[in-house]
Amino acid sequence: MKRFAVFVVVMFVLFGAMSHVLAQEAKVVSVNQFVEHPALDAVLKGFQDQLRESGFQLEYRVHNAQANMATANLIAQQIVGEKPDLVLAIATPSAQAMAQTVKKNPQMQKTPILFSAVTDPLSAGLVDDLEKPGANITGTSDLTPMDRHLELIRELHPEMKALGVIYNSGEANSRALADLLKVETAKVGITLEEATVARSSDVFQAAKSLVNKVQAVYVPTDNTVVSAFEALAKVCHENKLPLYAADVDSVPRGAVAALGFDYYEHGRQTGAMAARIFQGADPATTPVETQKDLELHLNLPAAEIMGVTIPEAMLQRAGKIHE
Repeated sequence: MKRFAVFVVVMFVLFGAMSHVLAQEAKVVSVNQFVEHPALDAVLKGFQDQLRESGFQLEYRVHNAQANMATANLIAQQIVGEKPDLVLAIATPSAQAMAQTVKKNPQMQKTPILFSAVTDPLSAGLVDDLEKPGANITGTSDLTPMDRHLELIRELHPEMKALGVIYNSGEANSRALADLLKVETAKVGITLEEATVARSSDVFQAAKSLVNKVQAVYVPTDNTVVSAFEALAKVCHENKLPLYAADVDSVPRGAVAALGFDYYEHGRQTGAMAARIFQGADPATTPVETQKDLELHLNLPAAEIMGVTIPEAMLQRAGKIHE
């Protein structure tokens, strides 16, 4: 009888352990990513790596809208049917699609939704308050310090009179960044020439429209433009028009420089938030987080092609130099 009792206890412990593992394995994370490009891909990888290293065994259902808002909305509807334990929305349009879908589907209002790589969650209508989001949606913001970006460009072009900016006016985050840039350029007497696009195929012509009008071109964290960055870089290289970016992943793709976030670390930060939520934290009272550390990346071949001389002091403080 004693052996039988021990056997029962052992089996009970093993069953409990197996149940815990199965419960972990049963967790599903659905991902609504707006477009494929290095920065957003790095967000997803960082998110997955952080959760895996934290001991979570998750099943991912990854969907990509290919920079199409209508597709992002369809993906959001599909995710409702997947009944995930958590949703990751990467970039503002995908986060907005998920937020609107939640309003129309009460069964999703208890499902935690985390956004990542979202510039301004307040103006995008995602949260009521950055400290107390107020519903089942929270996440990490990549709001760009526009004053520091303009300062970097002016350091290389102190006589600049006009700066070009290319962005998708249909993206709330891009409009917000363009407005911030307009304020900063006005402070220092620089004319801001705007070239807007609706889709990635418009980027090439938008870039050509700025040739001979500006002394440099800047691209904010705009998903549509970044997804077609090579087309933009081609125009700038051929016309010796210096090109600058907000995200460091665009530097090896042809920009002279970027002072930006490490989007892999940005994804890890979002993954750490997901871990806390899986452990019982409430998204409604989980503050929106930002990534404060910026790193300077330089592309020396691109600088040479576009006629930019990078001073030694800037080379010394760069976190990464592409040669």
